[in-house]
Amino acid sequence: MRIGDLAAQAGVSSRALRYYEEQGLLTSRRTPSGQRTYADAAVERVRLIQRFFAAGLKSRTIGQILPCVDTGHGSAEAMALLTSERDRITAAIADLAAARDALDRVIDHAQHPSEEHCPGLRDPAWSEYVPAAVL
Repeated sequence: MRIGDLAAQAGVSSRALRYYEEQGLLTSRRTPSGQRTYADAAVERVRLIQRFFAAGLKSRTIGQILPCVDTGHGSAEAMALLTSERDRITAAIADLAAARDALDRVIDHAQHPSEEHCPGLRDPAWSEYVPAAVL
């Protein structure tokens, strides 16, 4: 099938397919006129690649995992890589949760100002005028 057909069936852009090829995730054959053609099985491969991307994996990592998919045998290295990626995502989630919590505190202080958090409430902007000569 041609690149436009694969893109339509897999629900991705032709540009994405070219990128997958550049990264070694997908292969095509060329016609004598230079057009890309793909096997029917490419639809499922592209959908799998999309699931890997949706899981937060990078193209380099996907390239390391696909040989296990192709052979049907997972390796200890592949499992370690997937576990490492899960740990990376878990840490990113924790960082985002901490940032959200800090922002929630800022929002709360803005909505409920107190002397503790708002210097303007401790030292009013107005004060009685005392001429310097009196001091």
